[in-house]
Amino acid sequence: MPLTSRRANAALLMLALSTFSYVTIEVLPIGLLTVIAADLDRSRSEVGLLVTGYAAVVVLASIPLARLTQHLPRRLVLGSTLGVLTLSTAVATVAPTYETLFAARLITALSQALFWAIAPPIATGLFPPTMRGRVVARLAIGTALAPVLGIPFGTWLGEQAGWRVPLGVMAGLGAVACIGIACLLPASEVRNAASGRGSAPDMRRFVVLVAASAVGVTGFLTFNTYVTPFLLDITGFSSDVLGPMLLASGLGGLVGTLIVGRLLDRYPWAAVVVPFALLSCALVGLYAFGHLQVPTVALLATVGMAFSGLAVAVQSRTLEVAPGSTDVASAGMSSAFNVGIAAGAFVGGTLIDHVGVHSVALIGGLLSAAAVLVLLSEPVLARRRVRVAECEHDRPGRQVCEEAA
Repeated sequence: MPLTSRRANAALLMLALSTFSYVTIEVLPIGLLTVIAADLDRSRSEVGLLVTGYAAVVVLASIPLARLTQHLPRRLVLGSTLGVLTLSTAVATVAPTYETLFAARLITALSQALFWAIAPPIATGLFPPTMRGRVVARLAIGTALAPVLGIPFGTWLGEQAGWRVPLGVMAGLGAVACIGIACLLPASEVRNAASGRGSAPDMRRFVVLVAASAVGVTGFLTFNTYVTPFLLDITGFSSDVLGPMLLASGLGGLVGTLIVGRLLDRYPWAAVVVPFALLSCALVGLYAFGHLQVPTVALLATVGMAFSGLAVAVQSRTLEVAPGSTDVASAGMSSAFNVGIAAGAFVGGTLIDHVGVHSVALIGGLLSAAAVLVLLSEPVLARRRVRVAECEHDRPGRQVCEEAA
């Protein structure tokens, strides 16, 4: 029996709550770095490994876990994934040692690796195929709200009451999402042919998308990982206004998610290219005008808007051009994003040590521009594929095609 519209929307709300929880939990140790380091008597670099190790697990585990669970019921897989999130975060909340906290984080990362592979196809399977873009955008609202609400509030709460309290809150949200999914998703399969396979499968387009995403995310994280020292040292903001500055970026991200959501179903390729181009221009603009406070605020909001928009557009495009299972394709894209996260942090750190913090905006912008160039090659590759297919189909004209090639 198909889901009612009300039940499908409620299930989508629980999925959005899950994305909010995962993004907040993954990044929260950065905001609580000094608090955790002092409480567990560890260096800041060791606490930083809580984020680096997390990303590494997501990169390595996404595709294997997607393949391993590909034929299992979606409610069982998703419910179990959120159950692991809840339990592992609860363990992290009461972890007596750094080693216990680190192990709990890695288990959470394993659940996230699977979650991002299966959540978008499950969400789109709840609605008609014509709503795919809008559904992906609504799912991403949880992701966009994490840097606006989850991470700032969690950081503030951790500074006031200790780092364990915000983790306990996130474990509670995970439990709510887990119970909600268990109650709202039907026991039978919710995926349909449109959500389980790409609507316009194309290996070349998918490879181009993965490559461009990895390069573009590297560019964004080259700057964004070190946005705080950039704002302090280059723009000259005081530490008291860093919160509002990052909030501006987060609000821009929410706006970008809402705008792109209206365009995905009509302009799927342009919805990917334009945010990448806007991101590149904004980062280069920060390099040029980063010493001026008013333009920096506007450009920072633009960066947040562009990145959130492209993240939604890339996920929607993945479900469109996936050459096989959308679960596996989503897992591959999740790995590409996390490769970009790790690579961006490494590139930015290297630049700060050897060139200076000002350079992270320029190099980030150039890497984003390179991602645009990669994406612009997609129509050329697609036309070439069409010509080859036509030649193979039209046997009398094969010789003409070979001569034209």
